Amino acid sequence: MLLKDAGLLSDVLTVFLRAVFALQRRRARRQGLCGGQVGAVSFVQFFGSALQVTPHFHSLVPDGVFVPREGGVRFEALPPPTQAEVERLLRVVRHRVLRLLENRGALPAQGPEDAQQAYQAHSLQQRLRWLELDVLLPPNKQPRCSFLEGFSLHANTHLHANDRQGLERLCRYGARGALAPERLSRAADSRIAWRMKRPLPDGTTHLFFTGLELLRRVASLVPPPRSNLTRFHGVFAPGAKLRPFLLPQAGAEPKPEEASEPPEAAARQEPNKERKPRLDWAGLLKRSFALEVFACGRCGGRLRVLAYLTAPGGVRAVLEHLALPWRPARLTPAQGPAQSAGC
Repeated sequence: MLLKDAGLLSDVLTVFLRAVFALQRRRARRQGLCGGQVGAVSFVQFFGSALQVTPHFHSLVPDGVFVPREGGVRFEALPPPTQAEVERLLRVVRHRVLRLLENRGALPAQGPEDAQQAYQAHSLQQRLRWLELDVLLPPNKQPRCSFLEGFSLHANTHLHANDRQGLERLCRYGARGALAPERLSRAADSRIAWRMKRPLPDGTTHLFFTGLELLRRVASLVPPPRSNLTRFHGVFAPGAKLRPFLLPQAGAEPKPEEASEPPEAAARQEPNKERKPRLDWAGLLKRSFALEVFACGRCGGRLRVLAYLTAPGGVRAVLEHLALPWRPARLTPAQGPAQSAGC
């Protein structure tokens, strides 16, 4: 249900983050911090390292609260959560998620309705078989990690406030795609080999697919349409009142003596009310694809726009003068794959 209902997936993420935020505020009140606000940045993923359907979330949560002050905001750090708090949080999330699914009629799960859902069900069945193998092995106990009836919570990844490269790697990990080209290779039998991040409980390190099987597996990992995979919550949400105090000022370069300023001092700065204009299409192409559209392919000089032609007659005259086709390409009717003889 979470794969085809984007609204339900968002509600499950909201249930989880509400429980996390409530825990952070309770821990802050124990430290004597009242009125603290929290936030998070979440990445939604539908795949695992074995290209199986596994809807889950990666949430970046500051290890503290933001306390509003006159003319700014101050960040107050909190001690790391205990193992008991993580286990209690998972029990609360499991109870609320199951109650939400039951109220929405998602339990029990219905059968597949189309080909993509059939591929997802097949991938999920393989995942369930791997979980059965996990039950036969003793679980690896890790600090601040909890497992309960198919739900898991990992809260043991911590980054220092000045580790900007580590934060970038963590964000890239959450926003990555399902396929990594360096893990694909060609096997001796001409099949496609996929190297997994970690071996399965039975020792398997590679999965082998034919071309069609790999396409089916990748098709099952396509996220629902019109669903944002990066979400901002709490003080980081677009409409949050404290968000302007937490964003870096546009066009302001930090001075050398201010490079080691603590996050609290930077958060107390006045927000910049001026809005920078959006990049034009040429700047977006250069940033996204490293394509400089205004660079001449012959001499490398700088091109400039002379005029914008919108009249059909003028456009046709220019294209004919340059010996370029001016009629749009004719679309060929869609056809299905060729059927084998005798089918």
